[in-house]
Amino acid sequence: LFKGMVMSSTTILIGPTGFLGLSFLEKNPNIIAVGRRKIPSSLSNKFIKIDSIDDFSLLDSVQFDNVIFLIGSSDHEILNSHPTLAMEKNVLPLSKFLHYLKESNKKINKVITFTTMLQYDSKKISNPCNEGQPKNPYVNNYVLSKYTAELVSQRYREWLPIIDIRLSNVYGPTPLKRPDLVPTLIWKIIKNQQISVWTKKPKRDFVYVDDVINAVIALIGSSYSGPVNIGSGVMKSVGDVCNILQNLSSCEIEDLDKEVSGHYEYCHDLSLVKSLTNWAPEYSLKKGLEKTYKTMSRWNDE
Repeated sequence: LFKGMVMSSTTILIGPTGFLGLSFLEKNPNIIAVGRRKIPSSLSNKFIKIDSIDDFSLLDSVQFDNVIFLIGSSDHEILNSHPTLAMEKNVLPLSKFLHYLKESNKKINKVITFTTMLQYDSKKISNPCNEGQPKNPYVNNYVLSKYTAELVSQRYREWLPIIDIRLSNVYGPTPLKRPDLVPTLIWKIIKNQQISVWTKKPKRDFVYVDDVINAVIALIGSSYSGPVNIGSGVMKSVGDVCNILQNLSSCEIEDLDKEVSGHYEYCHDLSLVKSLTNWAPEYSLKKGLEKTYKTMSRWNDE
């Protein structure tokens, strides 16, 4: 068991049909799913349907101690091309829900939200990057929305214990068509499509989804409230990802050698989460990519 872990508490997960939501439910059948769309029939989790994020009153009669809040969008291309969509997807739902919790007077042990490492200032940080390093929220609409969501959390910490997970590059098996690097490459490999990346140079912190889930469950049992880095704590390049997938599939991944924005070198400092819990990442990049590739290939064959 992780240090401080609360086994008898009841946890609800709001926004259960995305990549992280489905992963949490699959690993933890006792988590109650709350959302507008039904969860897959293969999952045994209890499901509570809400009709609108403007009305959480259906939860009035539900007893719960912890909340994993996953309403939002990480589709950078769409969010950054629209003037208000990032705020509508990533800030307003959280504001409405935290206001509901405050007014409901429920006794809450922990609220978990998810933001991003992209808010750290790529020109000013040093690696590994801890939670106190400089931020630049003005990079694009997506990053600004996640930074603003943390400001909303800070406002409601007067009444609620909230942890904002500053997530690094999370990956894992998913049936969803996501814009992220790993699932995009794997689906193209599986579908025998031409495969390329803009550049293999950037070095990032890639973390396997099971490690993220275990970290969150451990943090729910802590007494901490505030932002926390969750990642692998290891810096690996896009080229490293490509090499592993090429070895697994015997497919060639072309390097287009284009300039890209953002962090060219980044990894999390995990000192805070390790001080709060007994958690540590279990998956190397090779082990995580192997599991992801084999699982998604099996789905394609079924």
